[in-house]
Amino acid sequence: MTIVSHPPEGGIVASHYAFLLDEAASTGDEIVLIGHVGRPDEQAHALGEHEVLIIVQGAHGYISPSWYAEGDIIPTWNHVTAHLWGTPELLTDEQNLQALTELTDHFESRVVKPRGLHLEPEYSRRIARGTVGVRVRVTRADARAKLSQNKPPEVVANIIDALESDAPYGHVELAREMRRHHDARDS
Repeated sequence: MTIVSHPPEGGIVASHYAFLLDEAASTGDEIVLIGHVGRPDEQAHALGEHEVLIIVQGAHGYISPSWYAEGDIIPTWNHVTAHLWGTPELLTDEQNLQALTELTDHFESRVVKPRGLHLEPEYSRRIARGTVGVRVRVTRADARAKLSQNKPPEVVANIIDALESDAPYGHVELAREMRRHHDARDS
């Protein structure tokens, strides 16, 4: 995810970090994210002092007009994106360590021989001091899917076939998103 802010000192700041949904902190339909930033990014962004934008970029890629009907020559860029706004809450050291543990465990769960912060607790605490944990309660959201909705079903099928191939610009994940979107739309 990308955090974008415009702190009072001026200029636009962007950083890239992993976040997870914080289901324990959310109520109802509320979206709450938990993650961390490295020091001194919390100061560069002036986190906790103002609203930030978090960009969640899903599958995206080039769509060649060679996949369209004859005579259609304009390419496009398909994407699945969400823009989320909220004011970050800075976490305590213990909450930060817990967030780092959850992030590590989440991503390591897919590894054959996972490693976690629990293996070296004191070392993990020292390293955690170089980060700042944040929780963001999303106050506004704008999700978009641009997936060739303006094309007829036979062209969409051609695009999906091309994306699923090993040809230039093939992108299996984007094909999956297109298939899911168009199947849901057609049912």
